[in-house]
Amino acid sequence: MSADEPVVSMRDVDIHFEDDGGLNPFAESKTVRAVDGVDLDIPENDVVAIVGESGSGKTTLGKAAVGLQRPSAGTVSFRGQDVWAAKKRFSNPTIPYSEIRRSLQIIHQDPGSSLNPHQTVESSLAAPLKKYQSELGPEDREARILAMLERVGMTPPHDYARRYPHQLSGGEKQRVALVRALLMNPDLILADEAVSALDVSLRVEVMDLMLDLQAQFDTSFLFISHDLSNARYLAEHAGGRLGVMYLGELVELGDADEVLRDPQHPYTKVLKWATPSLSLEEGAAEPPVREIDIPDPVDPPSGCRFHTRCPYATEHCRTEAPDRRSVGDGTHRASCFRIEEDGDYWHSEPLEGASLDADE
Repeated sequence: MSADEPVVSMRDVDIHFEDDGGLNPFAESKTVRAVDGVDLDIPENDVVAIVGESGSGKTTLGKAAVGLQRPSAGTVSFRGQDVWAAKKRFSNPTIPYSEIRRSLQIIHQDPGSSLNPHQTVESSLAAPLKKYQSELGPEDREARILAMLERVGMTPPHDYARRYPHQLSGGEKQRVALVRALLMNPDLILADEAVSALDVSLRVEVMDLMLDLQAQFDTSFLFISHDLSNARYLAEHAGGRLGVMYLGELVELGDADEVLRDPQHPYTKVLKWATPSLSLEEGAAEPPVREIDIPDPVDPPSGCRFHTRCPYATEHCRTEAPDRRSVGDGTHRASCFRIEEDGDYWHSEPLEGASLDADE
């Protein structure tokens, strides 16, 4: 792999699901556009935090990044190898699918549900080692598991190794899930709402642990959260990037500090307003949106999908969809017509309740 080639690269990824109405035999089948046209590169030893409201598509995007959700269109590549092409039975990939599967790991929101309640911690951690590192004997496996448990603060490790999931706290279960992912020496770990189920007092502790281990193991993290405070903490402390999703689209992406200091997409400003410690201005009482309700992902708005709620929207936004445009040096990008100094947007009539200078 060249120095500039990302660990995971996503190009024009669509993920659409068919909603057949469930138990209603008369319901018309509809397409849910969970992810639409997303491009994302994750380099070596990188941290990307993706934030958005429930239903924005962030978890679906994350699962696609680690090969757990097949795209409807577009490509997901691991070190230049198309992930799903490698999985085909008669393909001859440059990187075997088994290596890709080992290299892309996930930590679930509820680690307890991913741990077998009938197996001890040691048994659960030994299973992937037996599959992917079969050359290790029982003693070597045990030594490695105990060393990792101690590294994440589960001491004495022998005691924790022999416990069952119901004998662990939520934070301890999350540590076991982190150990299981790291035992595979992965290149990328998807942390899907990995701290949202923890008490507030434990969240920073677990995120600090994740960052410490991420640096030690030189792995990359894709962190998914509906909480901008959590996403901000992880991305800023890692010197990583912050991405914002809205109705299946990645509408803003850039250095975490820059995105929060100077948000370019109106939806990012909404998330910032909704986070008390990051409010746009002291005492701001009104959210910077025209409508609170999120549109139906089955039938998203035409043009810019945020135009139905955006305080800056014009008729141009209703009919045209903006591409993600570069801001400044180009590492910060956002999908908004307002980034352009001139263009049709600025000569179009504002929608009802909107203004070109809504923030003034």
